[in-house]
This record gives sequence, C-alpha cells and structure tokens, in this order.
Amino acid sequence: MGQYPDAYVQYLVHFHGDRDYFECHEVMEEFWKAHPGDPRSGTYVGLIQIAVGLYHSRRGNWAGAVKMMGSALANLQPMDVSSLGLDAEELERRIRNTLADVQDEHDGYTDMNLPIMDPGLLHRCQTICKDKGLVWEAPSSLENDALIHKHTLRDRTDVIEERARQSRLRKEQGEAR
Repeated sequence: MGQYPDAYVQYLVHFHGDRDYFECHEVMEEFWKAHPGDPRSGTYVGLIQIAVGLYHSRRGNWAGAVKMMGSALANLQPMDVSSLGLDAEELERRIRNTLADVQDEHDGYTDMNLPIMDPGLLHRCQTICKDKGLVWEAPSSLENDALIHKHTLRDRTDVIEERARQSRLRKEQGEAR
C-alpha cells in the first residue's frame, strides 16, 4: 500500500462510509489549503468537487452538481489519481456517467463509489468504517436532513467573513491599478 495522507483516508471513509459528502469536502479542503505546494493540488480540488457535486445532486441542485462534476473532470490528473490508489480511467468514466445522469434525468439520486485499486488502502478504509459502525458503500439515506442539508445547518460566520474579506481585497486591488 502506498503512503496516503490521513485526510485523504478520512475523505474515502466519509465518501463510502457515512456518505457525508460535505465532510469529505471539509476534510480535503483543509488538507489542500494546508499544503499549497503539493504537486497533487489540482487532483485534491477535483476530489473536493466530486464530493460537492454529489452533495448538490443528492439535494436536487442539478446546476450545482453539473458545474462541480464538470470542474472535477478538468482538475483530476490521471497520474495523480493513480498515485492515490484509484483507477483514473474508471474514475473518469464514473464521473461522466454521473454527470450524464444528472444532466438528463433529474429524477433521482444514486451514490457514486470511487474505484479504489490499492487493496491495502481499501482494507484500511473498510476497517475504519467497521470500527465506526459504518457499512462500506451503503446507500445514502435520503431522509437524513442533517446529512443532506448539512451546509445550511452549520454556523457560516467564518465563511461569510472570509468571503467579505476576499471581496474587499479584490476591490482594493482593483482601485490600486
């Protein structure tokens, strides 16, 4: 088994265990921001976008799902995906299938599983799920509002403040030109 960041393993556990795609996003985004020079940076963003795309799809936000899945395809680098123990070609196929389903049907939601090729990584993630009482690759509960609407239920003060700060910065930079 290759050496994988703990945040990535947590991402996989959330992705396939509790299907908490919002938490997947949070875990990977924190890792990505903490490692700005990481050569797999674009692929980490792509993984975040997959989780966010599925989160939007599960909530019926089809436009958000399409945007995120399309962006994920653009950001995922096959060599990086492979270095993370995933089948890059199969992952692209699954994203394209999910994207087609979201664009065409708008009448249901189906979880997507990531194609983990590294047996050691798969075993590690399944063991963590088992220890947490989670069933690996169980379908999402579409009645769990806390899971489906998690981003609307959390304290967004930090996010709002950061967006305002970024907006002020852009405005100041524009005025300085």
